Amino acid sequence: MDELVLRALRKWPDVPAVYGWLGLDRRGSWLLRGERIVHPTLIGFIGRNYACDAVGRWYFQNGPQRVFVALAYVPYVYRTVPLQSGGLGLCAHTGVPVNGATAAWLDDIGGLLLETELGVGVVHDFDLPELLASVCGPSGEALEDDAIERLLTHPPHAGAPAPRLQLAGHALVISRIGSAEVATRFGFVPEPRPAAGEPQC
Repeated sequence: MDELVLRALRKWPDVPAVYGWLGLDRRGSWLLRGERIVHPTLIGFIGRNYACDAVGRWYFQNGPQRVFVALAYVPYVYRTVPLQSGGLGLCAHTGVPVNGATAAWLDDIGGLLLETELGVGVVHDFDLPELLASVCGPSGEALEDDAIERLLTHPPHAGAPAPRLQLAGHALVISRIGSAEVATRFGFVPEPRPAAGEPQC
């Protein structure tokens, strides 16, 4: 977090939190009362001071005040970036580069979820075709376009070998997950709410 934020927290530790004002959409845009934030400095400030509390509620620390974030889907949106060594890497919607993904899932609504050192995130839909070109069969064989389309639209037969995603030198087995299961599976709260009697702004 920014040093000025940490100083404000030390000076005013008990400022009531804010709920219902800030959101994150499926494409990694911050929304203020439903309106997309476009100011680059503010976007950067929110991204640098974005964190999660002990019960899985994501928030933006705005000086001494915690502003909880309503998540349209997951806490992170990942974009692809070209690596100097060739191939593709990842960057979070907050601007933080990702060292590597450790697991991959396809959900039931056509999204590709990745788990990284930052947490779970969905690949931005603009970058999905680029990443899907790196999907291979269980033995590393290249897949034709129709096989990739079937992968997206039809669940595999029970016992069928899972395809793999080649990303930054790693081959990740692509599992399946229902979109309704994601928050519970990864332990986050999509729409934080104040506790009974909790003061709020």
